[in-house]
Amino acid sequence: MKQNVKREVLEYLILTLATVVLIIGVYFFKFPNAFSFGGVTGMAIVLAKFISASPSTITFVINMALLLLGFLFLGKSFGIKTVYVSVLMSVGLSALEWIYPMSAPLTNEPVLELVFAIFLPSVSAAIMFNLGASGGGTDIVAMILKKYTSWNIGTALMMVDLAIVISACFVFDITTGLFSLCGLLAKSLVIDDVIENINLCKCFTIISENPEPITKYINEHLKRSATIYKAEGAYTHTEKTVIITVLKRSQAVQLRNFIRVTEPTAFITITKSSEIIGKGFRGFN
Repeated sequence: MKQNVKREVLEYLILTLATVVLIIGVYFFKFPNAFSFGGVTGMAIVLAKFISASPSTITFVINMALLLLGFLFLGKSFGIKTVYVSVLMSVGLSALEWIYPMSAPLTNEPVLELVFAIFLPSVSAAIMFNLGASGGGTDIVAMILKKYTSWNIGTALMMVDLAIVISACFVFDITTGLFSLCGLLAKSLVIDDVIENINLCKCFTIISENPEPITKYINEHLKRSATIYKAEGAYTHTEKTVIITVLKRSQAVQLRNFIRVTEPTAFITITKSSEIIGKGFRGFN
């Protein structure tokens, strides 16, 4: 139980840091430039042109309304982490508006600001998704639709985001609309790439005539396991042992260096994988 509490605390610390990164990206780069891509914040930017309220305030109101809908329609299945992130983001945006009001972009370089408006929230979203959370907003709508309809949720949300981007062309100007379209297209690519790199592991296939030191190092030093089986060399017909193991990137470097010193004749193939499901990785505690 103590271990579970420590892990839970660590996850919430990471979620808090990710939310802070999201808030910075949205408030300092997305809102001032009216980049209208991505869910509730993009919708808030467009609505702010018609309502006498700031994008931060509109984001807060919409998020709170969506949280209420989430509790009504999803009940206990509504993730507490998503609630935490959604409330923290809404409060953080409103607090920044009071602490550091902005009437213009930080720089005169819209392309540079678009990069930060895409990259910071995307990295944040990837970290949240990896921990089983999200930034709330339209993700809540997706969860409700998934439960009560047979719609293609991804397509539905993409159409909503696209509608927001198109509306930006009329509400603001064509330049802002095109910037927003670029942001919408790039955001999903960045999120996918970051998630893949977060989960990236190295798969080792080691062929050795002296496997004991290697397996001992994997078990005792790296605290991982391995699968071994006997094999025969096709040319020499000598008996060899094949060791298969999966490691995190830092562990992979340690194992490679260890084998290079202790068993230099071993044959090693190393491949990358971002989808490892099993004990010690994803899918099991």
